[in-house]
Amino acid sequence: MTPKKGPTLFETIDRLKPDQILGLMAQFRADPFPDKVDLGVGVYRDPNGNTPVLECVRLAEQLVLASQTTKSYVAAAGREEYNTAVETLVLGPAHPARTMRRTRTAQTPGGCGALRVGAELVRAVAPATLVHVSDPTWGNHEPLLGGCGLRLERYPYYDAAAHRLLFEEMLDRLQHARAGDLVLVHASCHNPCGADLSLEQWRALTELLARKRLVPFIDLAYQGFGTDLTEDVAGLRLMTEALPEALIAVSHSKNLGLYRERVGAIITVSENEARADAVQSHVLQIARSIYSMPPDHGAAIAARIFADPALSQHWLAELKTMRDRIRDMRALLASHLRDSTRGDTFDFIATQRGMFSLLGVPSSTVEALRTRHHIYMTSDSRINLAGIMPHNVAYVAKAIAAQR
Repeated sequence: MTPKKGPTLFETIDRLKPDQILGLMAQFRADPFPDKVDLGVGVYRDPNGNTPVLECVRLAEQLVLASQTTKSYVAAAGREEYNTAVETLVLGPAHPARTMRRTRTAQTPGGCGALRVGAELVRAVAPATLVHVSDPTWGNHEPLLGGCGLRLERYPYYDAAAHRLLFEEMLDRLQHARAGDLVLVHASCHNPCGADLSLEQWRALTELLARKRLVPFIDLAYQGFGTDLTEDVAGLRLMTEALPEALIAVSHSKNLGLYRERVGAIITVSENEARADAVQSHVLQIARSIYSMPPDHGAAIAARIFADPALSQHWLAELKTMRDRIRDMRALLASHLRDSTRGDTFDFIATQRGMFSLLGVPSSTVEALRTRHHIYMTSDSRINLAGIMPHNVAYVAKAIAAQR
């Protein structure tokens, strides 16, 4: 039967431009050059270029599958033992907000799910709230937070050309924020610049947020990738101890390598226990309206690792291996760039933390590195240090020097 002609639902839709990262992935895969280098996609890679399944994950998964008797739903809030373990890992066992029962946690589909649920929560209770995000910030922050209708505004954070943290400028801008506004803060291993706040700067920022009655929304995607599991949340713990309210988006894509399992959580800190219960009721209703129930397999694996002392120790060792590899590649790339550029310093790469740094070169240089040297990075010159290998570091450094 031939469909009748006339207006159709999708006739006015134009094709959207692909997401920058997804488009970069497609270009890289289509490039036949044998020595191409991918510094764009934000996944960890070992020295062989693989994103491995951690051994502790393999062992835990076997235990999960051996003991599993059903594939029925767990709960709207997810797996309780996972949520409890995540709170302990992030806030510590004796955090005052936990002992006063002011915290609640719900499992989400990855850190992205946590960010969106948190944004929907804010929109539901205070739709006029303005969200202040760092300049620069992770490219998906704006669609995840702004996509639900919240308005976003940038605050100065990092000067990529000068390789300098703009902390005083950040405080000056936030001085003008309205009470009740949300401030998005990267907990550690800032994406995309790799420049983190010191503990003293966290303290100063906390004092400003308390004085201005601003609410932090802390994105914790890289716990353990900076210094260790405790140091990477020292600022977060300080801030959440001092303030009556906070939201924390947690991801285990990086530190457990559970990228495709989508394992994350939203932690809320409220003024008192009754308020915490009320907030959680809204979180669960929002989750129900978006995805109904969170996926369980990855959370079950994570919960098993957190609960088993032997698996936990295995995880810590593997996490250290990943962290040390990134740190070593930072130092190696900075050294090669120092030699290749003959005076141009890229030493900031060695002092920053986590997977990412901004080279601070113009988009024309980024394009030249891609088209002439087959080195792929995002247009803002963000590089993933896990894409640097002992065998390609000299090539990358010489290519960057050739485009200076």
